[in-house]
Amino acid sequence: MSKLCAPFIAALSLCLTANAQLIETQADYAVIMDYETQDVLFSKNGEELMIPASMTKIMTAHVIYEAIENGELSLDTELIVSERAWREGGWATGGSTMGLEIGETPTVEDLLRGVIILSGNDACIVLAEGLSGSEEAFARRMTELAHDMGLDSATFKNASGLYQEGHVISAVDLAKLARQEIDKFPQYYKYYSEREMTWNGITQQNRNPLLGKMDGADGLKTGHLEISGYGLTASAVRDGKRRVLVINGLPSSQARADEASRLMRLAFTAFDTRTIEPGDAAIATLPVWNGEAREVGVKLADSLRVAAHRSAFPDATAEVVYNGPLKAPIQAGDQIAQLVISIEGKSEPVTAPLMATEDVGTLSFLGRAIEGLSLKLGEREDA
Repeated sequence: MSKLCAPFIAALSLCLTANAQLIETQADYAVIMDYETQDVLFSKNGEELMIPASMTKIMTAHVIYEAIENGELSLDTELIVSERAWREGGWATGGSTMGLEIGETPTVEDLLRGVIILSGNDACIVLAEGLSGSEEAFARRMTELAHDMGLDSATFKNASGLYQEGHVISAVDLAKLARQEIDKFPQYYKYYSEREMTWNGITQQNRNPLLGKMDGADGLKTGHLEISGYGLTASAVRDGKRRVLVINGLPSSQARADEASRLMRLAFTAFDTRTIEPGDAAIATLPVWNGEAREVGVKLADSLRVAAHRSAFPDATAEVVYNGPLKAPIQAGDQIAQLVISIEGKSEPVTAPLMATEDVGTLSFLGRAIEGLSLKLGEREDA
């Protein structure tokens, strides 16, 4: 594997704002993700397993959305409220509830709103039983789907997020889940922005502390257990840019509200997204073996979006990585290398394919012979 330093990275440093604020948080776990690029802009214990509490319900809803798209359910499907759902998720538990009564037949849409707006544990159980026959079977389906989505840290033991040993997910994977929910099911994402819901004559409020208090905030879900602390998975849009925030392990609902507001503001003010355009000129030239030309130019195949902390752009570095020397023939448009951009604060470099800017034919037999002779002579001189 060969590498070539690329000086064109300086183009990323244009029009920067100096002395951007560094980020700290009292949350035990925190992640800020750029929606468009899927880059993790900030992480504190983001890859560590944590107890998600009611933030689990984002995955519960996601499974139901998938079932609707697959034709297993519809928004109008009526499901019966079991005694178990009432006993383990109703008013008597003292936990979050939609306030369902035994034998009621709410629709799937009613129950989804009860899960998302009211965080109803009873609504989660009714949906789980209605789709999979039992909450245990539904939890297995949640885990399997999460892994299919690339959320490898996730293990779900129930649909509500009530504490069970081994019920975990990382903050990074929660952010990825939120992003996929927004991206794949925009028709259902509207439920997350509803401020209140009334069921059986009782009106309850959405607990998301950013709704109605921060411009552009439009979802997703709070969570709280004594063992996990207070958490929030949230998203907001400002000036056409969307950020996803996950925090967990805060000591109170007020601390959650304050930290969510502060970090979401920083998500837009402390970070920036830059675009590198492909352009017509080569960004680097790479050596070619047995080619009619000794070098070939490379350029980006497509526009590349890079998101990072504003203060990190001036010191970003870039390399062109390829298996070299390259061998002819090469056709213009062939992917022959990769651009690797390393930026402080990002756990993984940003990568993008590079393609050849022109054709390079193979040398004739005589040309290859001369090339081989030149190589041998070079070896003797080195000796």
